[in-house]
Amino acid sequence: MPILKDQIRQNPHRLPRDAYHGEVTVAFTVCIEKKRPLFIDTPVVDLFIKFLVSAIKKNDCMALIYCFMPEHVHLILRGTTSSADAWRAIVDFKQQSGFWLGEHRPMYRWQRGFFDHIIRQNEELSAQIRYIAKNPVRRGLVQAWDEYPYTGAHGIHLKDMINGVVSL
Repeated sequence: MPILKDQIRQNPHRLPRDAYHGEVTVAFTVCIEKKRPLFIDTPVVDLFIKFLVSAIKKNDCMALIYCFMPEHVHLILRGTTSSADAWRAIVDFKQQSGFWLGEHRPMYRWQRGFFDHIIRQNEELSAQIRYIAKNPVRRGLVQAWDEYPYTGAHGIHLKDMINGVVSL
């Protein structure tokens, strides 16, 4: 019996929406469809950072780290209030930047959904931030994490997070 198009459903996101509310810390990976390298041009990355900052501010979050690799973005977001919504921040970021892509770079699109991981209090946050910061080094793009121009943070000093000086 053939499967009809109407019978195919999109799988719901694996975590309930309320898991992303409040002062939670979430690691996200958001990919460009077909692994096309988009984030190799400083003006494009700078614009996407503006989209990200707009989305996180709107949703009461901060970016403990972001790392724009050529074909994907790693982020760790932290809610700053009880009404913060990290999931909505990512959705808003993808929506705003996706609209820009459709208008200015129609050959690029975001992959559907995203990968995420709620970071629990017993996990070492600075180790996860260091891991993301070292992605460009592991890929051979730079020799040291702080040489990569597309890694940063918003709302906190990245070097303090990497060194474990700041605790949340």
